[in-house]
Amino acid sequence: MKRLIADTAIFRTRGSSDSGKVSFIELFFDLIFVFAVTQLSHSFLEHFTLAGAVHLGLLTMAVWWAWIFTAWVINWLNPESVQVRLLLIALMLLGLIMSTSIPEAFEKAGLYFGVAYALFQTGRTAATVWLMRGGHDELRINFFRILCWLSVSGICWVIGGFAHDGWRLGLWAAALAIEYLSPSVGFWTPRLGKTPTAVWDVEGSHMAERCGLFIIIALGESILVTGATFAKLEWGSAAVAAFAAAFAGTVAMWWIYFDMTAKTGHHFISHSADPGRVARSAYTYTHLFMVAGIIVTAVGDELLLAHPTGHLEAKAAAVLLAGPALFLLGNMLFLRIVANVFPAPFITGLVVLAALCPFAGSMPALMLSAIALVVLVAVSLWGSVFSQRICRIQPAPVYEQA
Repeated sequence: MKRLIADTAIFRTRGSSDSGKVSFIELFFDLIFVFAVTQLSHSFLEHFTLAGAVHLGLLTMAVWWAWIFTAWVINWLNPESVQVRLLLIALMLLGLIMSTSIPEAFEKAGLYFGVAYALFQTGRTAATVWLMRGGHDELRINFFRILCWLSVSGICWVIGGFAHDGWRLGLWAAALAIEYLSPSVGFWTPRLGKTPTAVWDVEGSHMAERCGLFIIIALGESILVTGATFAKLEWGSAAVAAFAAAFAGTVAMWWIYFDMTAKTGHHFISHSADPGRVARSAYTYTHLFMVAGIIVTAVGDELLLAHPTGHLEAKAAAVLLAGPALFLLGNMLFLRIVANVFPAPFITGLVVLAALCPFAGSMPALMLSAIALVVLVAVSLWGSVFSQRICRIQPAPVYEQA
């Protein structure tokens, strides 16, 4: 009986009114990733080159993957349990080391980042297997499969930390390829086979809220960059206009996600016959594009505030358009997966941004940013109506078991 009570306390209660509630320890854990997102945007500004953009993409993928895998784990484990709290605190320490290493990850701090990331992923998964030893056999075997995949990728992360230049980039890219491929094949492992998505019986409201909170983290970084940069400037008309455009762009992205994407996603995952499949495909993958878009937009806002007038360099113009485009792409893919529709507002917005590319270099930063802002505002207004219609008319999709 004592063993049963102990095991029950480890797992999140399902079906209760507060089963999807995000705990304070989860919010505390997220603070590490506030710092990580800040490090990502600042390191790109310091290495504002094509190679820096590639590094930003790889490191953003790594940071997101560490966070989303932890969100999956806490979707099953009870964060009020002492063992789970201690696990999250240990992960915070590793995450802090990892985040601190981001600016020099492709230089002298590569080994620190590689080892911290590998320990973060494998340590969390091994601890989860151990915590689930008293029950939920299928789920425990699933996490053992995950541990096998992460152990292989972890070797690449550590060896890449010792390597230099292109070798480090290649090894870390291979590690990410292994990790990003693994959920799509059900973490297939020799002799153990693969995990059907029905085993990933997630608490849909918790997963939706957790991903929404990470979007808030990324948007918060955009606000911090805008405020900190503007505070150093003289309040001329161009600077004030750039400040207003940057702030309004952040508000528009918030509106798009929380008034359209988040509501639609919550509706469809809560009514899905296979929420694990929706969570894997939609929340796990597509939110990466949204987060990357917000980070790139924050970099663009700093460039805008620094030089609001005068013609843009090609790389600066690319950043000002790429941020909103990545964000819209992520939202479009998300709705395509969860609602099985082609979201016209996002597709139209992407087409307009693409049409601006040939002319971007001949525009002042403030003008290009203002046009991108108009696109985001138009998408947010049209998207609200679109979201209400598909949630009211279209039935939630029913997936077959994988």
